[in-house]
Amino acid sequence: MSSRPRRLLAVLFVALSALTAGCGALGEEPEAAASGSPILRIGLPTGVTSFANADILVAQQKGFLADYGVAVQVENFRSGVSVVEAVTEGELDVGAASIEPVVNAVASGGDLAIIGAYSDRLAVSAVTPKDVLTPADLRGRPVGVQEVGAFREVMTRLVLQQGGLTPNDVQYVPVDAQSYTAALVDGRIQSAILQTEQAVAASHAYPNLHVLANLADIVPNYHYGTFFVSRSWLEEHRDAANRLLAALTKAHRFMYANKAETVSIVADATGFDDSIISESYDILLTQRQIFPLNTGIDTNRISATVDSMSQLGILEGSAPPIERLVDTGPASDAIKQLGSVSGARR
Repeated sequence: MSSRPRRLLAVLFVALSALTAGCGALGEEPEAAASGSPILRIGLPTGVTSFANADILVAQQKGFLADYGVAVQVENFRSGVSVVEAVTEGELDVGAASIEPVVNAVASGGDLAIIGAYSDRLAVSAVTPKDVLTPADLRGRPVGVQEVGAFREVMTRLVLQQGGLTPNDVQYVPVDAQSYTAALVDGRIQSAILQTEQAVAASHAYPNLHVLANLADIVPNYHYGTFFVSRSWLEEHRDAANRLLAALTKAHRFMYANKAETVSIVADATGFDDSIISESYDILLTQRQIFPLNTGIDTNRISATVDSMSQLGILEGSAPPIERLVDTGPASDAIKQLGSVSGARR
C-alpha cells in the first residue's frame, strides 16, 4: 500500500455496489483460486500502466480474477503495435491496445479478433505550450509521436486535421511514451498526446503547458481500447476468454462504485500522486465514463472508427468485415454471467 496521503472521499453508486457485493478484499492473492489454471499472458500498450489500462490490476488486486479461476501475467510494451506483434507471434495470449494496429493487422490478413474493451472512449488530450492557441498554430513545429500508425500518432493526425494540417505540415519527433512531458518542457517537441493523468500532472507542474484539445471532444464516437486475441487461441481457450472478461467487467463496475480504492490502486500502478489520480478519476469516470459497464462492444462505433482510419489514410488495405474483426461471444457470455447494468449504453 502506498504511503501517499489518503484524503479522498469514496463515491458510492448504490446500484453498482450491489453488483460488486461479495468481492475479495484488497491484498488477497488473486492467483490462489486459479491454482492449476493456465496463466494468461497479457500485454499492455504503454511502458508504465496508464489509468485506462488499470482495470486488469483492479481485477487482480480485488480478487475478481481469482473469483473466475483466472491467473494472469501482465507485461508492459512500448506501444499497441508491439502488443499486436507479440500476440501475432504467440508471445502473448491476450493483447490490450488501441484499435488501429489491431484493425490493420486484420486488414493485412491476420487472424486477430477483438473480444472486449478496456476503455471504449478516448482518454487522451493534446498538450502544448500555451502559445499554441489552435491546432493550426502547430504548423512547422516538432510534435511527438511513438510509431507511425500507433495510437498517439493517429490522435496527432486528428488534432492536426482540426487545424487544416497534415503530418507533412509538422515535424514528427520519435519520443518514448513516458518521456513526452520532459520533451515538452525542454522544447524538443511542441505537442504531445498524453493520457489524462499525464495531462493533469503536466498542467499542475508546468504552468506554461495546457490542454489544447481533448480527443473525446474531437471524435466522440471513436472506439479507443481493445482486448484482442488470435482466433486460433480463442478456438482453444474460449472459456478462459469468457472468464477473463467477466472479471474485467466486474472490475469496471467496482471502479465506478469505489473511488478511494480505485485511486489507491491506480496511483500505485501509474506512479502518480493520489491527488493527480483523484482529479483524473473525476474526468475519466465521473465526467466521461470511459469504462464500459456491459460488453463495451458497439459494432457500429467500431465500423465508424475503421471509416475514420480510412479517411485519415492509416488503414492498411481494405476495411475488414466486422465479423472478421470482432468476436462478440466472450463479452456477451460474460454479461450473461454477471447480468447487464440497466440503462448503461455499453
